[in-house]
Amino acid sequence: MLQNISRGSLLLILFLSASLAHAQETVKLRASVVAKTFGFAPLWVASRQGFFNQQKLDVEVLLIRGSDVSTQALAGGSLQVSGASADAPIAAFDRGLDMVIVGGIINGLSQSIMAGKNYRTYEDLRGATLGANSLTAGTAFAFRRVLKAKGLEYPRDYKLINVGGTPQALAALASGQIAAAPLSLPVNYVAEEQGFNTIGRFIDVIPHYQLSVYSVLRPWAEKNRPVMVRFMKAIVLACRWIYSNKDAAADLLAKEMGLKRDYARKGWDFYTEKGLWHPTADVTLEGLGIVAQIYAEQNQLKSAPNPAKFVDQSFLRDAVKELAAR
Repeated sequence: MLQNISRGSLLLILFLSASLAHAQETVKLRASVVAKTFGFAPLWVASRQGFFNQQKLDVEVLLIRGSDVSTQALAGGSLQVSGASADAPIAAFDRGLDMVIVGGIINGLSQSIMAGKNYRTYEDLRGATLGANSLTAGTAFAFRRVLKAKGLEYPRDYKLINVGGTPQALAALASGQIAAAPLSLPVNYVAEEQGFNTIGRFIDVIPHYQLSVYSVLRPWAEKNRPVMVRFMKAIVLACRWIYSNKDAAADLLAKEMGLKRDYARKGWDFYTEKGLWHPTADVTLEGLGIVAQIYAEQNQLKSAPNPAKFVDQSFLRDAVKELAAR
C-alpha cells in the first residue's frame, strides 16, 4: 500500500510540474498596427514596459499599412491580433470571415485637418487634392463625413488620394503633393510649427467614433482563450500605466515616435481628457455604432449593422477579473 501511495504521489507531482511548466511557457504572437502613431501607445507600452513579458507572451508588433492588408494577414494565419480600423471587422464579417473585436485602441478622433499656407477654410479646399491613409476604410470615411458636414461632397468637390498614415501625410503636405490631410495628434503640432494651417478638428464634428480596435479570428481566440486573456491583461496593464505615469509615458512615446516631449505631453493630455484611450482597453458601442452607420452609408446598405454582433468583450472581462484577483 505504501508503495502504491508513493507512486501515486510521484505521478501527481510530475503531472503538476508538467502543468506548471506548460502554463509558464512563453507563447509567440504577432500583432499589428496600421500606423506608428501616438494613438497606438498601449501596444508600444505593453511591449517596451515588459507587460507582454509579464504575461509570458513574446509579441512581435508589426507595422502593416492598411486595415484591409491587416485583415488578409489575420485570415491567412500570419497574424493573430489585428490593430486596425473598426470598420475592418464589419467588412470582413460581411464577406463571411468570422472576425471579432475584443478591445478598443483609439476610442475617438484626434485628427486635425492640416492644410498648406494658401488654404485657411473648408471652402478653400473645394477643387483641391486631399490626402488620406486609405480610400475605403478608417479615417478616410470620417474625413469624408467631416467634409460633407462642411458642404464638400466627394468626389464632386475634391479629389482624395491615398498617401499613407500621418507621417507620410505630413511629408506629402510638405512636398506640395496634396493641399490638405488629416494628421493625428500630436503631429498636427509639428505641422503648425512648420507653418501649415489648421482647418478644423474631426472631434468637433464627430464627437463619438471608435477609430481603431483589436480584432481576432473568433475560432482562433476561442481555441486559445487563456493566451488571448493574457494578451488583454498586458494591454490593460499598459493602459493603466499610461494613465498613472504622465511624464514617463510622454517620454516613452516622444522617443518612440520621434516627437518633442512637449508635443507628447499635449498628446497625453488630449487622449486622457477625451477618453481616446480607454482605461481598461474597452470599446465604446456608441462610437462603434457611428462607424457601422458610416459603413452602411458608404456601401449603400438599407440599414446599419448592429455593432454588438462584431464584439466579444468576454476576453477583456476575464482579463480584468484575473487582474483584480491578484
